[in-house]
Amino acid sequence: MSATAHLTPLELFEQADVIVKSILVLLTIASLVSWGVIIDKLVRFARLRRNAVHWTAALAGQRSLAKLTQQLKQHAQDPFARIYHAIVDEWHVTHRLHLHTSDSGRDSLKERINRVGQIASNVEVEQLQRGLSILATVGSVAPFVGLFGTVWGIMNAFQGIAASNNTSLAVVAPGIAEALFATALGLVAAIPAVVAYNRASGDLNNYAGRLSTLVGLVEVQLSRQLEAGESQLEDVVTTNAAPAHAERAGHNVTSLSTQGA
Repeated sequence: MSATAHLTPLELFEQADVIVKSILVLLTIASLVSWGVIIDKLVRFARLRRNAVHWTAALAGQRSLAKLTQQLKQHAQDPFARIYHAIVDEWHVTHRLHLHTSDSGRDSLKERINRVGQIASNVEVEQLQRGLSILATVGSVAPFVGLFGTVWGIMNAFQGIAASNNTSLAVVAPGIAEALFATALGLVAAIPAVVAYNRASGDLNNYAGRLSTLVGLVEVQLSRQLEAGESQLEDVVTTNAAPAHAERAGHNVTSLSTQGA
């Protein structure tokens, strides 16, 4: 019974030297951080997928932009809401400056809307990538860190054998178990991180495709409205008071680039 008690993870940690203890603590922290990222990504991408389905449904109909705007009012922090906000800003600035009155001006507006949509989408996707590097690092480095702890623990076990001049299993087992515990903890940290990284990368690529589709649908609606000579366009209402169009002219590609920095 006493041998079994000494082989528990807590006892192994207490008997380890400073180096192995540091490795075990580092791997535990890395595992906790990676699980925080995993939970955040799972919850966030599930919510974004649901919202994207609603936005796509809202874009189906004759008054699609008005319907979409009403739904986006309740989700001002959604990535697509910010993209739509940037596109609407460009639309309002162009009409305020009367740059759409000629054929070339309308063509330029379509091109600017397309570019603003692409830049805003890239910024949002880049922000959603935050945290994936943590999973990639933990997944690739944790097994080697655990292996280093194993090698160090085995070296200590051999030194203990040499010092005691006793090769019995009772002397060797604690040091070997301590060394293998480091490898096991490294795998415990790495395996979920690798699986979650692959899942999150796939979810991110799928959502980026959804954003591209949504932006394309908005561009089609705006192009149709531009050709029809309609200049009125409902704006996205955020949680703060909506500023005047002249003040919001500064919310353009420059601000999007700063947001992604």
